[in-house]
Amino acid sequence: MKPYVPEYVGTVTKYVFVDSPNTTPQDIATAAYEIAQGVMIKETCFGCQITGMPDDVSRIIDHLRGLDPYRIFVKDRGFPPGDARRCRADLGGARPGYLGHEYEMSFIRYISHGLKETQELTKASLKKAAGVPLPLEEPLDADILEQLFSEEK
Repeated sequence: MKPYVPEYVGTVTKYVFVDSPNTTPQDIATAAYEIAQGVMIKETCFGCQITGMPDDVSRIIDHLRGLDPYRIFVKDRGFPPGDARRCRADLGGARPGYLGHEYEMSFIRYISHGLKETQELTKASLKKAAGVPLPLEEPLDADILEQLFSEEK
């Protein structure tokens, strides 16, 4: 097995998802390209993928979130684009991870609605809406937790 030599040392890769009637994935990608300044942007069917130094990626994401704050979501990606350990060009087969994205996209509109609703609440009404947390008199014993896990098998 040949040794792995990373191409993008010190970088991060983030997925930016959009589910909005007002903002399209192309809008997100175009806005990212406009301020990229050397950061790698890849347009996708759900938004875009951004690879670069952490500060640069954060700057772009902050800008993109301003376009549609309640409907733009960000997710870390474990491998940079073209990474031989994960790339289909090297490994072949189906796109790993895309079924997960599709599943997540099926319910983020509910999260968007919740974010918008809670943004408009005062601290007092938000606390009231959250309800009273369940009281825990003492931490759960590790042996009891282990027993609960073994019973589920």
